[in-house]
Amino acid sequence: MMNQKDPIPAVAVNEFLVFTLGSEEYGIDILKVQEIRSYETVTRIANTPDFIKGVINLRGEIVPIIDLRVRFHLGEIRYDEFTVVIVLRLVERLVGMVVDGVSDVLSLTPGQIRPAPDFTATLDTHYLMGLGTVDQRMLILVDIERLVKSEDMALTEKTVAE
Repeated sequence: MMNQKDPIPAVAVNEFLVFTLGSEEYGIDILKVQEIRSYETVTRIANTPDFIKGVINLRGEIVPIIDLRVRFHLGEIRYDEFTVVIVLRLVERLVGMVVDGVSDVLSLTPGQIRPAPDFTATLDTHYLMGLGTVDQRMLILVDIERLVKSEDMALTEKTVAE
C-alpha cells in the first residue's frame, strides 16, 4: 500500500495518434481526432492544389480531404486496404487527412519530446512540434492546426472575411 505522505509527482503526458507515411511514423494530438475512416472516393474540386484530393459529405458536413503524402512530397501515391482518412476536428472545421495507415496511440512525457531540427533554408518546418522518442521509435510530431492554417493549404475560413 502506498504511503499517503509520498504522493506520486504529476507528469504532463500528451497522447498522440501514430500514423505512417511511407516508412516514417508521425504523431498528431489525439484530442484533435474525431474519427478514422477507410479511404473512399472523393469529389474533386477544380483549381485546387494536388494535395487536396477533394471533399466528402460526412453526415451533412462538407469535409476537405488532404493527402499528406502529396503535401509532404513523399513520392509514389498508392491507395490500398490500409489507407485511411483521419478526420480531425479543428477549431474552425472538419478536415480529413489521407495517410498510409494508423498504428496506435502513444503517451509521451515532455522528456520524450525533442525540438524539431531547424532546416530554415531548405524546408518549412513551422508545423512540426518536435520529435518524440519511445524505445527505438522516433515519431515526427505534427502541429496539425498550424499545418492546415498554413498559407499554401488555406483550409481555414480566414479568407471568407477578406
